[in-house]
Amino acid sequence: MELIRPTGNSGKFYPAQSYEIEQMIKTWNGIMNKNITDHSAFKIKPKAIVSPHAGYVYSGFTANYAHRILQAATPKRIVVVGPSHHVYIRGISAGYFDAYQTPFGNLQGDKIYLKELSRYFNFTFEEEAHYLEHSTETQFPFIKYYNPQAKIVELIYGNTDYLDLSDIFEYILRDKNNALVISTDLSHFYPQNMAHEKDNYCLVAFEYKNIELCLEKCEACGKLGLTGIIKTATDLYLKTKILDYRTSGDITGDMTNVVGYMSGMVY
Repeated sequence: MELIRPTGNSGKFYPAQSYEIEQMIKTWNGIMNKNITDHSAFKIKPKAIVSPHAGYVYSGFTANYAHRILQAATPKRIVVVGPSHHVYIRGISAGYFDAYQTPFGNLQGDKIYLKELSRYFNFTFEEEAHYLEHSTETQFPFIKYYNPQAKIVELIYGNTDYLDLSDIFEYILRDKNNALVISTDLSHFYPQNMAHEKDNYCLVAFEYKNIELCLEKCEACGKLGLTGIIKTATDLYLKTKILDYRTSGDITGDMTNVVGYMSGMVY
């Protein structure tokens, strides 16, 4: 019997109907096409992207930017990595699923590649955590829309070290058929000006591959994943680039209590 990861957060973090998501994506792309003068980034084939995971109405534009960029890479396999928000995990839990449901149809899980990874890295399988986790699930509809050919591996981390994540990322990216999606939001529930100040540490850390700054100053729920990909980019001599940054206040107009979102690429 196939084990399928259901869309536990559809209708919550993103619409349950594919046509609603497609309309959102077309709207965001229309805005991008109108306002972005330098389209050189769309010709790059990134090895990894950083993408936020809030509700699409808040962070969807920022996430869509990154996934649209990733489309050019046409990866055979995408490993989606996010922090656990609902279940305590010691280490890293891998999703041993045959398929992942999305409103656009199922994505195929790559259990064969996951078994390969498991020979070198210690994973658990906290099944409940995967069914609940939105940091990874919010990425799946974008992947199905932009890279439907890709197979999926889902990794959710809890109490672990960024060095452990970086070792996994480096192994994954040494295969040219692979791509990474690193899921994180930035600071939570500060006034807009303070959020900008705090988030800038994360943006500068990513743009200039400053591991110490990320560890010491960045506030992000996916900080370990973000620090891990910075180290991997440094070790593999890859470049990093911020694609988009905004806060929930830019969407709602309420600047008193915002959450920060960024997207970026590693290439």
